[in-house]
Amino acid sequence: MTQPRRIRRAARLLLLDPADRLLLFRFSVAGRSPFWAAVGGECDPGEEFHVAARRELLEETGLSADPGPEFARRCYDFITPDGEPVTADERFFRVCTMTTAIDMSGHTELERVIMREARWFTRAELTDWPERIFPLDLLELLELAEITA
Repeated sequence: MTQPRRIRRAARLLLLDPADRLLLFRFSVAGRSPFWAAVGGECDPGEEFHVAARRELLEETGLSADPGPEFARRCYDFITPDGEPVTADERFFRVCTMTTAIDMSGHTELERVIMREARWFTRAELTDWPERIFPLDLLELLELAEITA
């Protein structure tokens, strides 16, 4: 009998610059095709999603901002870069910044290995980028973030 997957609670941020471009990180995990994903990560034990969103924003980009209200939730199964099968419970937040300068010095040791590149994407680039971008419905999430802002 297989054990149930652990629920991995995470906060994700759609971080937009003054030109309405979205910041994504490129993940290079051994044995997998590279992919891009939004700022964010797992909540610490007992941590609220909005608190994790603020912390992850600071750790991954060096930016300090109020993540605002949660505007979407996604649940799905995946395998972490460490190889653990989990069920994700991801909450999404929208943040607008007046700068494109980010500081990746707050990354964890694992993040320094697998997240070496960051890039600001236009919406047009998101529609036909040659590498996979997560979540798969990112453009719809961007639209939803604008409607609920």
